[in-house]
Amino acid sequence: MKSKSNLEKVFESGKWAVTGEIGPPASADPEVVRKKAKILKGYVDAANVTDGQTAVVRLASWASCLIAKEVGIEPICQMTCRDRNRIALQMDILGIAAMGLNNILCLTGDHQVFGNHPKAKGVYDIDSIQLIQMVKNMRDEKKFQCGDPMQVEPRLFIGAAENPFADPLEYRTPRLAKKAAAGADFIQTQIIYNVEKFAKWMEAIRNAGLDKKIKILAGVAPIKSIGAARYMQNKVPGMDVPEKIIAQLKAVPKDQVAKEGIKQCIDIINQIKDIKGVAGIHLMAIEWEEVVPEIVEQAGLLPRPQFS
Repeated sequence: MKSKSNLEKVFESGKWAVTGEIGPPASADPEVVRKKAKILKGYVDAANVTDGQTAVVRLASWASCLIAKEVGIEPICQMTCRDRNRIALQMDILGIAAMGLNNILCLTGDHQVFGNHPKAKGVYDIDSIQLIQMVKNMRDEKKFQCGDPMQVEPRLFIGAAENPFADPLEYRTPRLAKKAAAGADFIQTQIIYNVEKFAKWMEAIRNAGLDKKIKILAGVAPIKSIGAARYMQNKVPGMDVPEKIIAQLKAVPKDQVAKEGIKQCIDIINQIKDIKGVAGIHLMAIEWEEVVPEIVEQAGLLPRPQFS
C-alpha cells in the first residue's frame, strides 16, 4: 500500500469505487461542509473537497477536508497550481499529510478570470503533471523538488483529472499516459453523458495498457434542469451533452425533469459498468448532495466496502 487511503483499499480489493464531491462555502461556516459530508457518509468511499472551484474564494480545501473527516468522510484534498508556487505547494502537501489526510487530487486550476477576483495574479509556477511528479517524489523518494531530503514523507494516494471529450481528441490518451508516468494512482474524468464516446476513449486507453497502470473513475452527474443541460452543452468547454439527453428531459412534465435527470444518471452508471477497465465512478451532485444516496442505492452500489 502506498498510503492509508480507504480509496486505495477499495481499489486493491477489486471492488468498484465510488467517490463524491463536496464544495466548500464562500464563507467561514463549517456547518455547510458538515451537512454535505453527513449526506455522503456511507454512500461514497471518499469525497473530493474542491479547491477554490471556478476561481471563487471559498473555505480552504484542507480545512474543509478536516471538517469532513471529523464527520467520518475520507477526504480527497484538491490542490491547484493556480494560487501557489512550488514552495507553497510542498508546504501544503506536508501539511495535509501531517494532519492525517490520505488523498490528494492534483489540478492546474480554473483560470482566475472566470472567478470573483479576475484581476488576481495567477501563479502557475508548475502544472498539474509536474505537481503529480513532485508529490510522487516526496512520497516515494523522500525528496523535495529541489533534491533536498526529508525525514518523514507524505504518504498520499495521488489523483488527477482527465477529460475524454476535450479537443484535440488524439491528445487525450498520450496526456493520460503522461499523468500515469508522473505518478498518478487514479484519475477522475469529466462528466459523462455521451457514453458511446467515452467507451471509444476507454478502448484507446485499454489498447495503450493504461487501465493497468492507473485506476479510472468515470465522472457522472444528475441534471437538475433543462437550462443546466443547455448551459453545459453550449457554455462549458470539453463537455459533450448529446441532444437525446435534452430530448429525454423535455419529454417529461416540468416538475419531473429533476427526477428524469436522476434516472438518466443511474442509467449512465449502469452502462459504464459494462465498459472494461473502469474502476468506479466519481459522482458529482453539485449543491444537490441529497440525491447521492438514491443514485448510489438505485445503481446497485451498496453496501460500500468496509475495512478494519
